[in-house]
Amino acid sequence: MRHGDKINNLGRTASHRKALMNNMACSLIEHKRIFTTLAKAKALRTYVEPIITKSKEDTTHSRRTVFASLRNKEVVSMLFKDVATKVAERNGGYTRIIKTGNRQGDAAEMALIELVDFNEIYSSGKAAKTEKAKTTRRSRAKKVTTTKAEGTTEAKSDDAE
Repeated sequence: MRHGDKINNLGRTASHRKALMNNMACSLIEHKRIFTTLAKAKALRTYVEPIITKSKEDTTHSRRTVFASLRNKEVVSMLFKDVATKVAERNGGYTRIIKTGNRQGDAAEMALIELVDFNEIYSSGKAAKTEKAKTTRRSRAKKVTTTKAEGTTEAKSDDAE
């Protein structure tokens, strides 16, 4: 029985599952997004989020702890240099899982898992929304214009122009 066992075994032995999570985490950090099954993506999220949290503090101890999990020097240096600087102010939730439908061969649920701060589509969309001018339902104030030749003053509304 597996009462209280919260880990998804993914149909693998412990050593195979550990190697799978290690390789998927390295690929996610290196490429910033990967395409995999939904079950693997959910398992990877619980594996990689504590690693990213440790990378926010750049000490020798945290580097050694992260290296013990990832076992790839280039990925560890990329994590501490690029990823940690972007997620420094974020308090968790470093990854996003997007369901993409079912695989054709065996109808397995597929998903895209990505690092949240490295998606340009969502970040540019937020900037465009904030730049939009405010609109109101009330009419605009009338402008007062004077003509030099006649010396008269006329009041015009914006709708007349």
